Amino acid sequence: MLRFGYPDSLIREYEHWVVLLRPAQVTLGSLILAAKGDATAFGQLPPGAHAELATVTKDLEATLLTGLGYEKINYLMLMMVDPHVHFHVLPRYSGSKSFNGLDFSDAGWPGQPDLKSAIELTPEDNEQLRNRISQTWLIEN
Repeated sequence: MLRFGYPDSLIREYEHWVVLLRPAQVTLGSLILAAKGDATAFGQLPPGAHAELATVTKDLEATLLTGLGYEKINYLMLMMVDPHVHFHVLPRYSGSKSFNGLDFSDAGWPGQPDLKSAIELTPEDNEQLRNRISQTWLIEN
């Protein structure tokens, strides 16, 4: 979680999971959904983490749909650089989206997401986007 800016990137915390703003925005609203603990394989998670995942994904999808209006959503479990269980959550858009004067286009649409097209936000933009998503989460869920 530290690799993804925790605790500064924290949007929402659950018993077994944390939702973080992804430092590099592949698409507007890109998140990290990370399991708490040291599990390095999905099957190593405790049963409660698997059960809670249904609630977390429901909340996450509702928040991003309300706040950013995605068209599709991708969950990528890559775990190559950071071996702990986590997903890269990428809202997908057929057109570009704007936030704070920045334009975000989904370079891989309608195919696979292009992770190399990610935009590094300034600390100020990062905080504002994290706050926007957090506030939507609190209102909607």
